[in-house]
Amino acid sequence: MAEGMARALWERYEPVHDLVYFAPEVRRTADALGLRGYWMGYFALRAAPLGAVSPSVVTSCFYVFHPARVARALPDAWAYATPGEVLTARHDALDAAMTGLFGADTVGSADFAEAADLAWEAAAAADTTGRVLAAANQALERPERPTARLWQGLTTLREHRGDSHVAALVSQGLGPVEAMLLKAAAGESDGEFLRETRKWERTDWEAAGARLCERDLLTADGSLTPAGTALRLQVEALTDAAAEHPWTALGAGRTTRLAELLAPLARTVETSGLLPAGNPVGMTRGSYTATL
Repeated sequence: MAEGMARALWERYEPVHDLVYFAPEVRRTADALGLRGYWMGYFALRAAPLGAVSPSVVTSCFYVFHPARVARALPDAWAYATPGEVLTARHDALDAAMTGLFGADTVGSADFAEAADLAWEAAAAADTTGRVLAAANQALERPERPTARLWQGLTTLREHRGDSHVAALVSQGLGPVEAMLLKAAAGESDGEFLRETRKWERTDWEAAGARLCERDLLTADGSLTPAGTALRLQVEALTDAAAEHPWTALGAGRTTRLAELLAPLARTVETSGLLPAGNPVGMTRGSYTATL
């Protein structure tokens, strides 16, 4: 496999996956289920493959959210809609969102169906050992609709990479707030946006910053030190390496083909205005145009 293939694919599938968080069709669907407010919808829609689990399980899996943020949404969400109902609704919502954004001709095309099948095959091949969110998504039945099949395949791959990233962070002694501070210091995300949306108090933020300064990873003004830069690169390299398996299984030729098919979809999402300016996932804008 070409070096950087796992990262290149992530940069193409992440925008498509992110429609579940930001497409208006998804928010309307969550409201119709009775889920109260954006965050209850977010946690229910993302956690549904796990079943009606406790807030502590979701806090652990999602990693960067304050426990109180999760506990305000779960388990209350399951009183309004069961995980099974949420799973059905999210596929319906993503079908509507993708059809509206990409166009009926695109989602009904042979290229789109090919992308869906390739993504599903790669996701099915992913090693989910120790990757709880990926395993829960991988265990779901194969959707008939290409829109749902593409989105669910990409989501399994996305959670597979995310689970691996959490493992890399833990291996380097980086807790949730420390991880976000390093991401912000690297210029990948807006720190205040992360702090507010993940519901951490400023005192938590400052304490984590002090710990990173003690480790010589951040300067007093919040910039990365050389050691901090090296650690960030190491975490990303570990994440990329752990995310290679699905693409090795799919093969270089078909992986490249999937990347080509996803590029215009990623471009459409990124230019749609749906994604927030705070860039919570730290993805480089326009990276889907890079040559594989």
